[in-house]
Amino acid sequence: MNQTILITGSAGFIGGYVAQELLDHGWRVIGIDNYSKYGPVVKSYDDHPHYTFVQGDAKDGALLDELLAECDHLLAGAAMIGGISYFHEFAYDLLAENERITASTFDAAIRAFRKGRLKKITMMSSSMVFESTEVYPTPEGAELTSPPPKSTYGFQKLATEYFARGARQQYELPYTIVRPFNCVGIGEQRALTDKEVVSGNIRLAMSHVVPDLVQKVIKGQDPLHILGDGRQVRHYTYGGDLARGIRLAIEHPEALNEDFNLSTETSTTVLELAQMIWEKINPGKPFRHVSDPAYEYDVRKRVPDCAKARNVLGFVAETPLSGILDEVIPWVREQIETGNL
Repeated sequence: MNQTILITGSAGFIGGYVAQELLDHGWRVIGIDNYSKYGPVVKSYDDHPHYTFVQGDAKDGALLDELLAECDHLLAGAAMIGGISYFHEFAYDLLAENERITASTFDAAIRAFRKGRLKKITMMSSSMVFESTEVYPTPEGAELTSPPPKSTYGFQKLATEYFARGARQQYELPYTIVRPFNCVGIGEQRALTDKEVVSGNIRLAMSHVVPDLVQKVIKGQDPLHILGDGRQVRHYTYGGDLARGIRLAIEHPEALNEDFNLSTETSTTVLELAQMIWEKINPGKPFRHVSDPAYEYDVRKRVPDCAKARNVLGFVAETPLSGILDEVIPWVREQIETGNL
C-alpha cells in the first residue's frame, strides 16, 4: 500500500482493531490518543516497524498539522464515547467535547488537504444517528429524513456527518462516513470516568451489553439481570470485521464522498444474547432472568440495511455471534481475574 494514515483515538476500542487491520495490509500508521478513556494501554502492534504512536490531544491543531504533513489519509475516530450509561452521565460533555474534537480535526484536515498531500478524511460516525428512525432495515440516507436523535451523543454524531458534508461543500475536502453497529470484541476495559452501576448483586463499570452480561454470568448471578424486557434488537458485529469494512471504505475509490452502514446482517435480541452467553458459561443449567429498568436512550430496535457496503465495498461481516463470544468470554474471565473489570 505504501500510504500513511493518521488515526485519531487510536488507543480506543475500534481504533485498535483498525490500526492492526491497516498495518496487516501494508499501511504506515500514525496513531494519536490522549489516553483520557482507559489510561495508557499496550497494543500488540506497538513495536510494529510501520506504526508510530503520539500521545496527544486531537484538539491540538498544531500537533495535528505536524502529523498530517506526512499523511495521505485521516481516520477521525477520537471521541468521548462509552456505553449507554454515558449518554445519561455525560449528556453535556458528550456534546461539547466531541464538537471541539470534531471541529479541530476537520480544521486540520482542511489545512492539510489544501497543502496537497491529504487525499481524504474518513469520519467514524455511529449507528446512533438512526436513534429515532422508524424505517427498518435502515438505509443510508435515513439520517436525513428521520427525526433527530434524542440523545446528545446521537445528535453530535449526526453533526459529525454534517461536518464532513459541509467541509466537502465549502472546501472540497473529500470524505467517507462509516457507521459501525454494536462493535463487539476484546480489548475494552474499565474507563477512567466510568462509575459503577449496580445490576442485581453485581457492580458494573462499562454498560456495554456483551461484556456486562458475560461478567455477570461468570460471577454467578442467577437469575441474570438484563436491562429492560430483553426484546431490544441489535446487530452485534465483530471488531475485526468492522475494521476490515473501515479499511475498505478508506481504500475503495467508489467510497469517495459516500456513507456506509457497517454491520452484520443478523438481528439478535438482548434476551437471545443473554441466553447464548448463559449456555456457553453454564451448560445444562436452567436459564433464568429478571428485568431491570431500562435507560431512557435504550433504543428498542437498531436494524441496518447493509446492501450498500456489500454492493460497493464488497463488505460482509462474516463472524457469527457464537464465534465472537468464544473469543470474548475467555478474555472477560481473564480481565476479571486480573481486576481490570
